Amino acid sequence: MGKKKKEENENVPTSKCPDNTAFKQQRIPAWKLTLTPESVLSSFFIIGLFCLAVGISLLVATTNIKEIWVTYSDNCSQCTKIRENSSNSEVPCSCFADFYLKESVQGDVFMYYGLSNFFQNHRRYVISRFDTQLLGRNVTTKENIQGGGFCAPFSTYSNGTPMAPCGAIANSMFNDSITLIYKPNSTSIIHVPLLKTGNTWWSDKNVKFSNPKPKDDLVQAFAGSARPPYWQKPPYALDLDPNNNGYINDDFINWMRVAAFPFFRKLYRRLSRKAEFTDGLPAGNYSFFIDYNFPVSRFGGKKHVILSTLSWCGGNNMFLGIAYTVTGGAIVLTAFVMLGVHLKKRKKPRRPFAVR
Repeated sequence: MGKKKKEENENVPTSKCPDNTAFKQQRIPAWKLTLTPESVLSSFFIIGLFCLAVGISLLVATTNIKEIWVTYSDNCSQCTKIRENSSNSEVPCSCFADFYLKESVQGDVFMYYGLSNFFQNHRRYVISRFDTQLLGRNVTTKENIQGGGFCAPFSTYSNGTPMAPCGAIANSMFNDSITLIYKPNSTSIIHVPLLKTGNTWWSDKNVKFSNPKPKDDLVQAFAGSARPPYWQKPPYALDLDPNNNGYINDDFINWMRVAAFPFFRKLYRRLSRKAEFTDGLPAGNYSFFIDYNFPVSRFGGKKHVILSTLSWCGGNNMFLGIAYTVTGGAIVLTAFVMLGVHLKKRKKPRRPFAVR
């Protein structure tokens, strides 16, 4: 009898309803936001005016930035024929690109090189690097040669000698040499002092890149490896300054940070504010003296040099200012529309009936 009763109890379906508690039945006291027309409209106006203020400030600061553009691949057409179209690509070539400053450029001045129609964002190109090698591991070990699989075909030469650094990014490093010359009069020239260090992110210079050991003898450190095919110098001869040589060279580090668009600029030098250039670049005649090495005609590209100042919001880029201004204007306009609808549709208070 007891066994039968137990089987009947097991067959009774259990309830799936939650327990009758305050938490499970959602009876816990809670704060609920009550949106009133006054609070919504005031929020819209405040946010819209804030975006407008930020956007206008960005636009004003950006328009005050001075930039000088020189497309020197057009000015150096003779070098293009010699260096890029000649069977002997090792023939040296230099050229001048002249320009004139109508007024002085005050403050810090930054020199950039720009490339157009160069796709650093191609997936196969982006991954063609070996970060372990760039961290300073021994460049000739078997582990590094095999680990640089993404570097192929720029990982080893046919005789087995590893490339240092390997990969398509490093191999295609920009290698034009650009010097700025000031001509105060028709008989004298002054080489504008430019800083080639301090142009990279601290994290890149001190964390992501490091020279192999022994760091005080880079010739020995890179022994057993060879420079990439398109390089004119080995990595230990990029600069005489030991703090700007090898993998920690500023030009190399900036090139290895790939660009997102086919037209880009990268920081090349900064003005050293001393002597005649304490306040910036004075007005007058200038020339870029260029050792022409980097080929661009093969992919229909162009090369530029940009001299630019900066503002508190960075370089010359109108996008953020325009985005804030348009967004703020749209929000304020929406707030006015909502205010008009509210004033038109709100209920008028009823007048009490007159009592006689």
